Amino acid sequence: MGNNGDESNKSKPHYHGHRDRLRTRFLEGGEQALADYELLELYLFRSIPRRDVKPIAKDLIQKFGSFAETIAAPITLLAEIKGISEKTALDLKILQAGAIKLGQQNVMHRPILSSWTALLDYCRSVMQFENKEQFRVLFLDRKNRLIADEILGQGTIDRAPVYPREVIKRSLELGAAALILTHNHPSGDPTPSVSDIEMTTNIVAAAKSINISVHDHLIIGRNDIASFKSLGLM
Repeated sequence: MGNNGDESNKSKPHYHGHRDRLRTRFLEGGEQALADYELLELYLFRSIPRRDVKPIAKDLIQKFGSFAETIAAPITLLAEIKGISEKTALDLKILQAGAIKLGQQNVMHRPILSSWTALLDYCRSVMQFENKEQFRVLFLDRKNRLIADEILGQGTIDRAPVYPREVIKRSLELGAAALILTHNHPSGDPTPSVSDIEMTTNIVAAAKSINISVHDHLIIGRNDIASFKSLGLM
């Protein structure tokens, strides 16, 4: 009996004890008790149950830089990492979708101007690591509650074509009373370009003509967010 027990213990994969210890650390200290690669490990335990996922998690962080950047990476790039199947890559994208939905719930139908930090966090989660420029418009009602968040322009790494008439048309369809413009700079630098300033000026003028306010234009960079209002550009 004793020998059989020893053999059973020896046949148990070495990483099982590591998984138990990692789970315990998470239960006791939450996500702050874990490095990014360890948090990825916890998630990968269920997606890749019969393999030591620590090397895979470390490879993901080395390739993409952080937990957030990993789950924001395209499926095709995730699947290039040894040990990541298309299924596991999809699992990571589902995790990202859940994080975005959680952020959206914190701002939807709430007064945006009094929930500014939550709004910035949401914009970061949606756009911070996009590898192509994306232009979104946040549509607000008369009480400045968010009623819709829509992508009105997608483009290349340095340009997303946006037409003021499309912004105004959609505003009227939704019955919006105010707008917040936002787009990302895949380069990481949120400094407004000349074309960003010209586009914003055109949208503000078009919106003003039908009594719709534009509260701000936010540019999402890799680490920072530029506010046109704070910069005195509107």
